[in-house]
Amino acid sequence: MGATIIECPNCGSRNRVPGAAEGVPQCGKCHRQLPWLADAGDEDFADVVERSRLPVLVDMWATWCAPCRQVSPALEQVARELAGRLKLVKVDVDRAPKMSQRFSVQAVPTLMIVQNGDVTSRRAGAAPAPVLRQWVDDVVGSRA
Repeated sequence: MGATIIECPNCGSRNRVPGAAEGVPQCGKCHRQLPWLADAGDEDFADVVERSRLPVLVDMWATWCAPCRQVSPALEQVARELAGRLKLVKVDVDRAPKMSQRFSVQAVPTLMIVQNGDVTSRRAGAAPAPVLRQWVDDVVGSRA
């Protein structure tokens, strides 16, 4: 299970954020909550996504998919806006065929919201950040 280097939006400090952890990631320097961005695959999906205390926005994507590359910055923007309240996890369907099969992914990007281990909503296709933010707010509440 890897870690991602996240730059603090408040102070610019670089922080190592593990894919799975208790609590919510905070900046080591200014102690503000950080956006939680992680990758997951067949082997660590349960730890990174299903056991998360926060709602998780799962991006089932592929490196060869142009819409996937287009929606990625919008997803990251939503994760930054909801730092401390939402976790964004990217799953490369070519590297995680079991997860792709388990969730019957027919098109990429497929986006899912997972809460307490259950998929509570899903949608296919790219969308701009405001549309994605509204979808997240509608599914997990505006407090997400």
